[in-house]
Amino acid sequence: MYEKRFYRDLIRLEDLVTFEVAIQETDLFISADKELQEKASNAILKYRNQIEHYIRKNPLFQSSLKPLPVDKTAPEIVRIMQETSLKAGVGPFASVAGAIAEFVGRKLLKYSKEVIVENGGDIFLKILKKRRIGIFAGKSKFSNSLALDISPSETPLGVCTSSGTVGHSLSLGKADAIVAVSKSCSLADASATAIGNLIKKKEDISKGIEKAKGIEGLRGIVVIKDDKIGVWGDLRLIKI
Repeated sequence: MYEKRFYRDLIRLEDLVTFEVAIQETDLFISADKELQEKASNAILKYRNQIEHYIRKNPLFQSSLKPLPVDKTAPEIVRIMQETSLKAGVGPFASVAGAIAEFVGRKLLKYSKEVIVENGGDIFLKILKKRRIGIFAGKSKFSNSLALDISPSETPLGVCTSSGTVGHSLSLGKADAIVAVSKSCSLADASATAIGNLIKKKEDISKGIEKAKGIEGLRGIVVIKDDKIGVWGDLRLIKI
């Protein structure tokens, strides 16, 4: 069921052209040097078709909650989802939003020097100036009070959010927000889900941090549950 992305009303990127592209379940909010709606639509269709075609032959790719072996004959986006889910310890479809954001974003970089693609809270960005990514954490006191400070030299980068109390995405935990950062948007998405599954109460934050430390390629993590927050990694977290 579609849910309005109310947080998009808070986004302020006056120096870039912003537009939305929605095809079936895929709903992207994109910022770039110019309007690239048609090219974004074509990229979405390309990668959705690859994923859907693979699912028809391998239904477990969509339904499994556990990692599956990497299929070297599969399209690149499918292989990346399989590889990152193995690192995080979740099913491959836990990384689908991040993977689509990144693959579409990289495609658009052929036409724009700066690209930001947001897909249901999962963000791929290649930027030319410092940007801040705010953190929404439901009813937690930290909601809309903190942001990640991102420098151009750190990008391309994936910043992905999972929550057990906000939104419609599947989570086995009750975290208000898990924000994972990686050079791979697919890995950030899978990691946010994996860590979020561990957080049932605020005392579980330390478990989430330990899990994050063991995921190869994960740059950092923010874990928010109620009035507690845990942060690990190479991140710059600022008050807003």
